[in-house]
Amino acid sequence: MTVTLIILAVLAVFALWGVGIYNSLVRLGNQVKNAWSQIDVQLQRRYDLIPNLIETVKGYMEYEKGTLEAVVQARTAAVQAREKIDKAGGPTEASIKDLLAAESTLKGALGNIFALAENYPQLKASDNMRVLQEELSSTENKVAFSRQAYNDQVMLYNTYQQEFPNVLFAGFFGHHPADLYVVEEPEAKKPVKVAF
Repeated sequence: MTVTLIILAVLAVFALWGVGIYNSLVRLGNQVKNAWSQIDVQLQRRYDLIPNLIETVKGYMEYEKGTLEAVVQARTAAVQAREKIDKAGGPTEASIKDLLAAESTLKGALGNIFALAENYPQLKASDNMRVLQEELSSTENKVAFSRQAYNDQVMLYNTYQQEFPNVLFAGFFGHHPADLYVVEEPEAKKPVKVAF
């Protein structure tokens, strides 16, 4: 009887230990999803500001139609890349690379608008343009912070999965390493110039 109780106690300890590992994996996985959602929110904020920027600039830059169209196309591509991640249920290495490429193109197109705005003194002095410049600059900072927070959560989640004995349970419970949000293109690492 005593041996049976000892065996049951040992099994209960192992079961509780496994439940603890499972709960930690779920908690960390949800923190990664939340961190990705914060990036998503900031990217949407940026995408929402761009049509306002186009409308503000459109009246002044009559001869720069190609530049404005490039921004609209780049925004559309970035939105589609982000939506692809949403439809897939979360980021993967390939979808993050697609989003980074689209974001890089968008940053370049926005940079062209801000560079051309230098040639239009009325636009440069416009209150709407100044407000949009501040909003986009603030949003860029928030995107950068959200990316950092996401990568921090991914590191915690991946490290927890790789630690012993968690590594024995992670795959069994259906948890796999999450992908970092890494900018590999040198041009994409440069901030958007929004100075007037």
